[in-house]
Amino acid sequence: MASPKRKSFPLRIDPNLWKEVEAWAHQEFRSVNGQIEFLLREAVRRRKGASQSPDNPEETP
Repeated sequence: MASPKRKSFPLRIDPNLWKEVEAWAHQEFRSVNGQIEFLLREAVRRRKGASQSPDNPEETP
């Protein structure tokens, strides 16, 4: 059962992509779910970083 502070949702994913993510997760000692969450968090961090102006460093997470 999912933690009350986390949102659960179904994810349809190509089986070949699943195998790649699963292997990557194994290499980094994470679950597939943890790896996907890590990748999403990194993508959001990079996107926010790219849209922030260098004049306002306080917005950096």
